[in-house]
Amino acid sequence: MTIDEIRDNFALLDDWDDRYRYVIELGRTLDPMPEEQHSSANKVNGCASQVWLSRKLTRSADDEPVLNYLGDSDAHIVRGLIAILLSMVSGRTPTEILAAEPIKVFDELGFREHLTPQRSNGLRSMIERIKLDAHETLAASS
Repeated sequence: MTIDEIRDNFALLDDWDDRYRYVIELGRTLDPMPEEQHSSANKVNGCASQVWLSRKLTRSADDEPVLNYLGDSDAHIVRGLIAILLSMVSGRTPTEILAAEPIKVFDELGFREHLTPQRSNGLRSMIERIKLDAHETLAASS
């Protein structure tokens, strides 16, 4: 699902209970993460829930690096937040990831007012991790 489809679906839901249910459903659409990838190397620090992000580097047709992600969490809402985040960054080049502004998108969707401070900090930690991956990938490819 693309971020534009998620935005459109969010716009149809006025009630935050419905929006939370939708976020939980998005979490159920995540590709499964193999158990061996639930490792300390993939664990995102700074999250109240258990969160893992694993990356796989591929190459585009013009040989640019592309970062692909799998994500998982032990919390249903957080899995949904991961699904939204990955719709913005997975399958993108490091340059595209660094140009993306996921926090702005989450704010547009209304999450600033509807996430606990712990979940907001966890979301920021996930974004920082992905941006760091993008920086490291760019540095390694130059």
